[in-house]
Amino acid sequence: MENVESKQNGSIYRKNPLLDPEEFRRQGYMVIDFLTEYYHNVEKYPVRSQVEPGYLRERFPESAPHHPEPIESILRDVQDDIVPGLTHWQSPNYFAYFPSSASIAGILGETLAAGLDVVGFNWMSSPAATELEIIVMDWLGQMLSLPKSFMFSGNGGGVLLGTTCEAILTTIVAARDRVLDRIGRENIDRLVVYGSDQTHCSFHKSAKIAGIHPDNIRKIKAPKSSAFGLRPDSFRLAIKADVEAGLVPLFLCATVGTTSTTAVDPIGPLCDVAKDYGIWVHIDAAYAGNACICPEFRHFIDGVEGADSFSFNAHKWFFTT
Repeated sequence: MENVESKQNGSIYRKNPLLDPEEFRRQGYMVIDFLTEYYHNVEKYPVRSQVEPGYLRERFPESAPHHPEPIESILRDVQDDIVPGLTHWQSPNYFAYFPSSASIAGILGETLAAGLDVVGFNWMSSPAATELEIIVMDWLGQMLSLPKSFMFSGNGGGVLLGTTCEAILTTIVAARDRVLDRIGRENIDRLVVYGSDQTHCSFHKSAKIAGIHPDNIRKIKAPKSSAFGLRPDSFRLAIKADVEAGLVPLFLCATVGTTSTTAVDPIGPLCDVAKDYGIWVHIDAAYAGNACICPEFRHFIDGVEGADSFSFNAHKWFFTT
């Protein structure tokens, strides 16, 4: 397709052939129709893919095509080659891992965001993107009855990230820098982080990425007698042992809804212990935090006012994508 030039008020404007409005409309309708048919039939597919590892390599060419293919061919390839290799998370027969419920609003909202295609790395680059994020984060905080200090309107604030893994890494780095600014960068090997043996593996990975020595990542046993929640007395004992060894307690990742058992750590009592040692407390509510919007479940995050940061996954229960 060739570039098309037009003149307006003596200036020349060149249309982008990759964003021809009418072609976009035509192909867009086809994609929506394709997805509509997929959702009509999703329960007919086996939830877990039946393909063998490496199946796609056998179906695809060894190198990328030299010329673009029409959308009709691409959608046929998706149906014939990609759909059989999917685990169908939106199937009504899916009961693994955790809920990941899509919705019309979620899918079309994602479409709008991709279609507008702004780069929102600061206010100037797209004011609406920054301001909408601020407003939505405060809305979410209000829905969870978080303290004012967590809101932009209360000198706090939050950000939308891709995963809770990013949130854990971000908060460990923030805690790390706050302490190292005080005790010196050369003391990074003395920093210790804490979680339970039920804490998500992203905690361990994030700590290593942030430069925490692997020997200083504590996985404190959470017994059946505490419903697999981290006991405050066990937490305090671990801290005391580290302090006596000349180490510096840095960070606690407390969980609201562990992946394996949906266990809930006692937020308030753990924050009380952490406060005695100046430890940053992050609440990983990825799995169950959404439920705490309901008044009858809000008690699961009682004591959150003692924490430094809080994250949860909207894509699990909030019908986003």
